[in-house]
Amino acid sequence: MLKEFKQGKALVAGCDEAGRGCLAGPVFAAAVILPPRFKHPLLNDSKKMKESDRDLLAEEIKEKSIAYAIAMCDHEEIDRINILKASFLAMHRAVDQLKNRPELLLIDGNRFTPYPDLPHQCVVGGDGIYTCIAAASVLAKTSRDAYMMELHTRFPQYGWDRNKAYATQSHREALTKFGYSPVHRKTFRLDYQTKLDL
Repeated sequence: MLKEFKQGKALVAGCDEAGRGCLAGPVFAAAVILPPRFKHPLLNDSKKMKESDRDLLAEEIKEKSIAYAIAMCDHEEIDRINILKASFLAMHRAVDQLKNRPELLLIDGNRFTPYPDLPHQCVVGGDGIYTCIAAASVLAKTSRDAYMMELHTRFPQYGWDRNKAYATQSHREALTKFGYSPVHRKTFRLDYQTKLDL
């Protein structure tokens, strides 16, 4: 059961990303401030949820959150600054867009580039622990999946409607057959990619 992160009456924004381990396309991030005692039986780490449940829950999170924002860094930025920095930059961009300024950022993972004048706390596996991070993971994941479905219409040969550009066997075979698309991450090596947490 996920739990609420309590910091007195401070506004806490959960932050998470989606698409860090993909071979193509952008990395997405979301920041979410939930109201006190927000609960939903479907809410979990987005990777453990069915797609239909994620899509359903994403709309409820948007409707009931105090504030939410979604941002991305594209494949060119990823190649230029590396995927880790791009993930943090996407989170910063999401926080930039929040209509309410949080007083603490709760980050999924073990590292983060500090946001100016705003404290943060990293939580390994946070998307399976705290509701606000799980909510951010759902928004980041559903937004990126929708974006990859759009890219699929331009580059159907890679099967992104199914693999969302992760390094699946079918995606690797398509790369061997068709080469890189204009939106593939040129700095990613397949031998390195297999070691990432997909």
